[in-house]
Amino acid sequence: NRVNLLIAVLDKRLGMRLGDMDIFVNVVGGLKIDEPAVDMAIISAVASSFKNKPVDPWTFVFGEIGLSGELRAISQAETRVKEAAKIGLKKGVVPAGNAGTLKGTDIEVIGAKNVEEALEILFF
Repeated sequence: NRVNLLIAVLDKRLGMRLGDMDIFVNVVGGLKIDEPAVDMAIISAVASSFKNKPVDPWTFVFGEIGLSGELRAISQAETRVKEAAKIGLKKGVVPAGNAGTLKGTDIEVIGAKNVEEALEILFF
């Protein structure tokens, strides 16, 4: 399943030894996670728990994660950022491939090329 792949990326690329831990991912409303754009959100939540460091509640993330840890651009990025602005979010960590096209809101959009960069932005 997709979560297992993401856990493997955290282990291989960031040295987060999660293999002997029970990891549960819960989505509000019981929605099924089948869109790759949520990969970065799942990784952020798992890393936040592992590091015991919260993600800023005014920050959002999105992006598909590849096996080598690259953060891939996604479709409908502009729509997602506009929706984030509507609900009052202030900062977004997004794929570098999307970052240059996301203008027109008050949100600070930061592009990341890979998981390491994205988590560095989120936690430091």
